[in-house]
Amino acid sequence: MDLYRFPFDIQSCNITLQSSAYSVDELKIDSLTDSEWVTHESKDTFQAQGEWELLNINMINSNYTFFWSDNNQLIYQITIKRRPLLYLVNFMLPIFFFVVLDVMSFFINTNEADKLSFKITLLLSISVMLLILNDTLPSTADKIPLIGVYCSVIFSLIGISILETILVNFLKAKGAERRSITSVETTSVVSDRGGGVRDLQSPPVNDEQMYTLDILKQILFECQATNQQNQQEKTPLCWTRVARIIDVAFLVLYIFTIVVFLCVLGKVWEVY
Repeated sequence: MDLYRFPFDIQSCNITLQSSAYSVDELKIDSLTDSEWVTHESKDTFQAQGEWELLNINMINSNYTFFWSDNNQLIYQITIKRRPLLYLVNFMLPIFFFVVLDVMSFFINTNEADKLSFKITLLLSISVMLLILNDTLPSTADKIPLIGVYCSVIFSLIGISILETILVNFLKAKGAERRSITSVETTSVVSDRGGGVRDLQSPPVNDEQMYTLDILKQILFECQATNQQNQQEKTPLCWTRVARIIDVAFLVLYIFTIVVFLCVLGKVWEVY
């Protein structure tokens, strides 16, 4: 069986009637009717609503050589077509919906761990589909069917998407860690500097000078806090910005790859 275009494949099988004991001069095998009548009557008889649909039956009357003797044979060539609706509903559409869900998962704004768990669930679902497909397809195929290529590529794309999500989560976690460390360092530095200012200030002579020194000290604290806050946000924002750029760029490339792959696969499926 040629399963390359499964489940849109068309199979042809032959039934040969011949005699190896009598030559063409002694026995000639021929049909009583033509191919059109046989096809029409067979379609009326073939009433089973199963997996296959009968297309036509051709009859070929020819001679062949057997031990230096010309013998006659009659070949019934039966062409049947697989009904693909069952496989479309059970395999191809669910896997396509898995890809759509994977694309939509890039817009999840909740915890990144939930996003990663969702993608891993999709990958496991496609793994189950591949196992079912492996049990469904016969093992007589000479090359990988297109539906196997379809499932394998989608499986690989979702796997790459999971790796990208892990990288983005790592960058965001690293930015959050740097933010917390810098925040602690900023608090300690400002406190130390505030104490140093209090130690270096001269004893107040009167209330006016004390009030002026308090204002200057408050302005100094605010400047130091602003400076430390800018330094605190610089590195974490850098990691977060890189994570966002990678996420957006990968989403655009991911959608483009899926569209191109589905278009090329559909074209090959149609032309072959």
